[in-house]
Amino acid sequence: MDEFTDPPPAMSAVRQLVDEAVRLRRTLTRRTGLSETELDTLEHLIDGVSTPSELARRLEVSTAASTGIVDRLERRGHVERRPHPTDRRRLEVHVTAGGRAELLRQLSPGLRSLADLEADLTAPELAVVVRYLEGVRDVFAREATRSPAGGNQDP
Repeated sequence: MDEFTDPPPAMSAVRQLVDEAVRLRRTLTRRTGLSETELDTLEHLIDGVSTPSELARRLEVSTAASTGIVDRLERRGHVERRPHPTDRRRLEVHVTAGGRAELLRQLSPGLRSLADLEADLTAPELAVVVRYLEGVRDVFAREATRSPAGGNQDP
């Protein structure tokens, strides 16, 4: 079987999922007026506070680019810089209540639908789905760091 022209059902479903995720991402950037990188930044900051240099590493951009992203989000009221609690030389970037609300306003309908889908699964079914999706995530993570020649790149 040729996985590219006649993929197995699960691989086909993952490919369709990725296609729809990309389409959803584009839609979210249009709805919010944010760039993909700005949206990524907000999503990272929803998970917790970060410094501009940490954001640069997570986003795989320069520190100068990270600063520009934070500047733009700050002007829109989505994030704010605060002094680091123990190191006066450093700043932290926090998502604001308005930034969190904007992101959740856009994501909540889809998240509720996903929760409904999950609620319809039995515990054993959910365990299989989670195991498979974690495996897909791991494959994607490896592929993201693989060099074109087949070796691993340093992240």
